[in-house]
Parts: sequence; C-alpha cells; structure tokens
Amino acid sequence: MRYTNIVTSIIKHQEKILLLKRSDKVKTMKNIWSGVSGIIENNEIPLSRAKIEIFEEIGIVEKKIELLKSNEQIKIDSPQYKNHTWCIFPFLFKVETPEIKLNWENSEFVWIDPNDIVGYKTVPALKEILFDLL
Repeated sequence: MRYTNIVTSIIKHQEKILLLKRSDKVKTMKNIWSGVSGIIENNEIPLSRAKIEIFEEIGIVEKKIELLKSNEQIKIDSPQYKNHTWCIFPFLFKVETPEIKLNWENSEFVWIDPNDIVGYKTVPALKEILFDLL
C-alpha cells in the first residue's frame, strides 16, 4: 500500500471559513472545492508545510495567521488510485483579513458559513475535517 502525507488547513475569518476551488491546472481533484492543501515533502513538519501552503496558495504570511487547532492525522483511501492512502494532517487557522491572493493552483474562493459546506462538491473528507476542527 502506498501513501501520501498531506496537510489541509481550514482558514477562518470571523465566523466564516474559506473554500478554494482547485483549478484545472492541478494534477488531482480538478475543479473541486478544498481547504488550503499540499503534499508534505520528505521529512517536513506538517505545521511548517501548512504555513508554506497558506502563503503559496492565498498569499498570507505566517505572522498574519494564528493556529487555533490541529488534530491527529486521518487516513482515507484515495479515490483516484488503487492501493493508495492519504494521511491528512488537519489544521485550523484564524486570519484577521478576508483578503486573498490566489495562485495558479486555485481558480476561485468563497467565504462561507461552515454549515453551508454541504452545498459544495469538496475533496474527500473535507466536511468531516472541518467539523472535527470547529
């Protein structure tokens, strides 16, 4: 069985959370809503990778985010690859401003009430990750 370590960060501003629509330029999960996510490379610390992804994907520097919560990793079977597991490290961060600068990995963003996530087609387990963090 193969596995990939991934960070997924939920970004919170006041009572809203940020969803990103993955662009058609990414390798996997194209045009599906997600949090700020990325593959953990080599022996990186998950929290460090989460902060890097936040800067790369939405343009917010580390001093402008506050870690509210992290949970134990969860494992889910990859819907795309046989005999492959995703080990997801979930984080919840707070930001003071809703201003976002998307890079090429995402094509859209929305700030939503957390309960409205059910109306979005998301990456696997995002709803569960969200509600476990809140």
